[in-house]
Amino acid sequence: MEPKKSNGGIIGGVIVLVLIVFGVIAFSGSSKGEKAMMAEKEAVEQEAMMEKGEMMKGDAMEDGDDAMMKKDGMKDDSMMEKDAMMMSKGSYEVYSPEKLAWAKDGKVVLFFKASWCPTCKAVDVDIKANLSNIPKGTHILEVDYDKSSELKKKYGITYQHTFVQVDQGGAQLVKWSGSPTLASLLTNIK
Repeated sequence: MEPKKSNGGIIGGVIVLVLIVFGVIAFSGSSKGEKAMMAEKEAVEQEAMMEKGEMMKGDAMEDGDDAMMKKDGMKDDSMMEKDAMMMSKGSYEVYSPEKLAWAKDGKVVLFFKASWCPTCKAVDVDIKANLSNIPKGTHILEVDYDKSSELKKKYGITYQHTFVQVDQGGAQLVKWSGSPTLASLLTNIK
């Protein structure tokens, strides 16, 4: 008696192959898609390297005075340097209300973005790939479109991929949508 043969494995393999081919075609036809994927990969690698560097710094600390400073809530030299760098160059980070105070000596832009929004993802990748191009004193703050209903109401945000420049009190200065790159975003800041 011969065992029953199944075509399920063959069909599954064909489906996977078709999906791979469609993925290759979709990305090979768009150099922007390839650039965005490469930029996102570089940003992830850069973030991982930064995290690894921070972990190594933490491992190298000695107990003595450094531990006492941390215990007492005092900042160590590396934390103070990081704060000084933050104020001397621009930044791209997650929104929190206290960061609006940065508008006193610089410029603060809220970026209302959604994780499911392809244009938001593309700008996010471009910003992360060009962090060094954010001008001194310019701070772009990521606002989760899906979880920030109060901020959306305050600024009249009706769709994702919207930017709002604010003053230190949170008052709207300028609002626009659709900047596809960091360079384009920067041209809208007053």
